[in-house]
Amino acid sequence: MRYYVTLPAAEGVTEHIVEVSVDPSGQFVVAYEGKPVDADLVALDDGSLSVRVGGRVLDMVVQGEAPELGVVASGYRADVRVESERLRAAAAAKRSGGGAAEKAMMAPMPGRVVKLLVATGDEVKAGQGLIVIEAMKMENELRAKGPCTIGEIHVQAGAAVEAGAKLLSFA
Repeated sequence: MRYYVTLPAAEGVTEHIVEVSVDPSGQFVVAYEGKPVDADLVALDDGSLSVRVGGRVLDMVVQGEAPELGVVASGYRADVRVESERLRAAAAAKRSGGGAAEKAMMAPMPGRVVKLLVATGDEVKAGQGLIVIEAMKMENELRAKGPCTIGEIHVQAGAAVEAGAKLLSFA
């Protein structure tokens, strides 16, 4: 299965293609940007993952639900977007179907709004921080997926939000 992985980077947002399959012996076969990668994955009892890529092993915790995920590894946290080829095709079909997709940012998890980083009318760039939510004693900065203008802010700092609550609308 082909996956499109979008990561924040110093120069903005970058997208990478990762292909994953399982061979008849049950081993993962992974290719990154078309090049084979020696990789393995083990789910640990505490819910975290142990990932081996080449000779390097990373223990990581994945938060949220695909396609929007928070990944914590080696003390660093990153918000990533992981779309399967099927999910991407379904989203493209939905967009072209004439349905007006709501242009809003929803809370990916329950938590408390710590800080608003934008105001109504602000023009933001892809990857720019918009709002900070605290969940499970970790602060999570939610970022813009693409360039946009903030239309309306639906929450205030200090507010408790449930997963799926509307945080911001885009103009």
